[in-house]
Amino acid sequence: MKALLDMPVSKSLLKVLRSHGHDGVHAHEIGLDRATDSQVLEVARREGWVIVTADLDFPRLLALASIGGPGLILFRGGNYSDREMQDLLDRVLTEVPAEIIGSSVCVVDNRRIRITRLPLRRIDG
Repeated sequence: MKALLDMPVSKSLLKVLRSHGHDGVHAHEIGLDRATDSQVLEVARREGWVIVTADLDFPRLLALASIGGPGLILFRGGNYSDREMQDLLDRVLTEVPAEIIGSSVCVVDNRRIRITRLPLRRIDG
């Protein structure tokens, strides 16, 4: 699995990815530091990368587009330190198979991991 780390998360998460046999790149490293969320989503989708972020806009964008990827790991429920994010990512990578991550939205916080398969469906009220 290869991951694209979004701007709200630290480059330090790259070592966690690598420790689990995965690869990754930070948005800043590939010139996406000023890109819109839609642009980041498109690059990740085109390249087959999972997005790792704390940005709540990504699930909404995935739902509106009703697309089957990219997969998403979303940190929720706090303003986490780099160490806390590393621990949360380690937990996701330990507990959830890469093939599930690549086709799901994995929302992680201090208490649990919630997995929703893609594509997300928009429900009009």
